[in-house]
Amino acid sequence: MTRVSAVQTMTPAELRTAFFRSFPGVAPAIILAAIDQTIVATALPAIAGGLGVVESLSWVVVAYLISATVAAPVFGRLGDVFGRRRLLLVALGVSAAGAALSAAAPSFGVLLGGRLLQGFGGGGLATMAMALIGEAVPPRERGRFQAYIVASFTTASCLGPIAGGWLTEHFGWRAVFWALLPWMALAVPLALRIPRRPTEGGAGFRFDWLGVLLFAGFVAPALLAFGQIQRLSLAALPLALGLAATSAVALWLLLRWEARAPEPLLPLPLLAEPTVLRSNLLTACAHGALIALLTFLPIYLQSVRGLAPADAGVLMLPLSLGGAIGGLSAGWLMTRTGISMPFACGGLGMAASALLAVALLAPELSDSVLALLLGVAAVGMGCSYPVVQITVQVAGGHGRLGAAAASVQFFRTLGAALATAMLGALLFGTLAAGDAGLGALFTRLVREGPALLPGLEPGMRAALRDGLGWAFQAAFLGAAILAATGSWLATRVPLQRL
Repeated sequence: MTRVSAVQTMTPAELRTAFFRSFPGVAPAIILAAIDQTIVATALPAIAGGLGVVESLSWVVVAYLISATVAAPVFGRLGDVFGRRRLLLVALGVSAAGAALSAAAPSFGVLLGGRLLQGFGGGGLATMAMALIGEAVPPRERGRFQAYIVASFTTASCLGPIAGGWLTEHFGWRAVFWALLPWMALAVPLALRIPRRPTEGGAGFRFDWLGVLLFAGFVAPALLAFGQIQRLSLAALPLALGLAATSAVALWLLLRWEARAPEPLLPLPLLAEPTVLRSNLLTACAHGALIALLTFLPIYLQSVRGLAPADAGVLMLPLSLGGAIGGLSAGWLMTRTGISMPFACGGLGMAASALLAVALLAPELSDSVLALLLGVAAVGMGCSYPVVQITVQVAGGHGRLGAAAASVQFFRTLGAALATAMLGALLFGTLAAGDAGLGALFTRLVREGPALLPGLEPGMRAALRDGLGWAFQAAFLGAAILAATGSWLATRVPLQRL
């Protein structure tokens, strides 16, 4: 009896036992992967003051993002060959080393090195956690169990900035990194309790180092190009185009090499399957729309609606937590019905409708109704998360669970970067089309935050508020189009029973 058939014939009691032997081991890992990304955000001003760096501060976030994106297929491939539990432990070790190096960093360069290590470990943690749940339970039951992972990740992402702010205020910015180490120490014995599974073994395996270098050469310039676009400056355009061209050349070389590599890093036949490709594009649209809204919504709430930062944070809670609710709901429905993609289609259609209502009616909406509509949109987008993860895992099969999980993570990262850049450019373009001065002022607002507003003249503040109102209606429409595109893609994925 194969591993897959053995898993699929589990009794309910055996299934619960298998899951709860695995979930406590992967839950701390997925929480760490989520917190790593967001906990540093509220510590950035203190880091700038402590290390005397301002202009390059965004690299603290960018370095992590690039490294995590590159790590996903590396850990996915190695986990499929050498064992996913083993690679989860490696990822924990790399993350711990990165956190310690960041906490003790005497200079900005050392801090960046630590963040690169943290990102590499964090990318491995997220990929292996998703793959290990797929390894423990059959496809139909993965819905609700993967939903627990989605809920853990989303909740931890929301709590990260709060924890980072509290630690920075009371103990300094280095405490943000030191505080991660006890959690990592707790995660190790829990990960060791995850059952061992049969693997291919590493005999004769040749790692695709050239594939990793070419993949990094594609990812890093692409993410940096998106970052340049978000600067909302024509002066940044030549560099953005140069980075995009470099990324395109690296992608071309990568695809040519991977097609003939003896042990390819990327499973191109799997990625090219219509089910996998359309599912990954779907999750790029959904995750991109959600992250872009979370990025720019604080500016809208404080600059256009005049809310205090604390009130804006409360109003964003439905958007922040709705994804977890949607993931849990879709996972439960998948387990009950045995179908998956209709829930992504319906959820994203619901999200598109809610965002369209915000785009058309924003000036007339009360704060509570706005929060409700944003929460509905987040629930709809969250429905797609477990659906895509399980659909791609089923297409990949048991032997390629790591590669399948890595592909989903990569498309989500790329979708978030691209959507954030596109919505930022849309906001800037809409403002600048009416008044070039307002466009320049919006660029300052993105860089300096809403704290810029009290220093403006009342007339300029009113003009910016009115201009931003129209611009954000266009941005909400753009997010609605992304969600609608994801819903349409879901209709193009063949319906299959789990």
